[in-house]
Amino acid sequence: MRIFVTGATGFIGSALVPELLNAGHQVLGLARSKTVAESLLALGAQVHRGDLADLESLRQGAARSDGVIHLAFTHDFSRFQEVCQQDYRAIEAMGEALADSARPLLITSGTGITGGIPGCPVTENDLPEQGSAIPRVLSELAAASVAAKGVRVGVVRLPQVHDTVKQGLVSYAIALARQKGVSAYVGDGLNRFPAVHLRDAARLYRLAFEKLETKAIYHAVAEEGVPLRDIAEVIGRGLNVPVVSLAPADARTHFGWLAEFVGRDLIASGALTQRLLGWRPDGPGLLEDLRHMDYSPR
Repeated sequence: MRIFVTGATGFIGSALVPELLNAGHQVLGLARSKTVAESLLALGAQVHRGDLADLESLRQGAARSDGVIHLAFTHDFSRFQEVCQQDYRAIEAMGEALADSARPLLITSGTGITGGIPGCPVTENDLPEQGSAIPRVLSELAAASVAAKGVRVGVVRLPQVHDTVKQGLVSYAIALARQKGVSAYVGDGLNRFPAVHLRDAARLYRLAFEKLETKAIYHAVAEEGVPLRDIAEVIGRGLNVPVVSLAPADARTHFGWLAEFVGRDLIASGALTQRLLGWRPDGPGLLEDLRHMDYSPR
């Protein structure tokens, strides 16, 4: 199949493109610049020029394909609501090109967008809360909107995707610890982040695309929950800085926007996804990658 991939040269995309090519697919990658286009060609993909703000380029890319995997997202948490609205519009634009066809559209969301029951892992069957204040819920609302128009759409919810270079939200915690000279967690630090290795996430996207059922939700979760205190301690050793516990009232001052996440227990399960897709994550765990990363300033 010829698959239009947005974010094809990003963190996950750079692992997904070889995964798709090795499985016999063709990849048409979205490129916003000459540099990105050259990177795609080097990976063995074809190039479609455009970006997330150019909705017509997204429609055309989807129209030229046998299906779409949508990874691209503007990771600017200082204007999170705005970039989530951009994602909503991008999904709707690509959905327009795929309406009333069997061509799949696989979009990206996050495991943390649902409320769930405190202390219980969020599952693939848990839907976003009505009136949720979490902006990323817009991605799943867009998926529901295009599904109503006859699009074969599904969702991959991501936890912290990691290797020894990047670790999702944990990468921001590392940068903050380097800046402030302490590695911090909130309270007892027993609240948890779910996680998955980059290689396993790429394989899941391929399997989900190939087996996609309309309105399916998949969880790319290998580890249901890694305690924030354990994460902070590994970061502290890596940077050779003290590890400290912060009172919840002090979290915002220290963490800024990241405080919205580091004080929450965000455990999630991927058991149903593993059964449905035959997906068996086998990559290193989050703490192992953190222990082996290079903490020298970049």
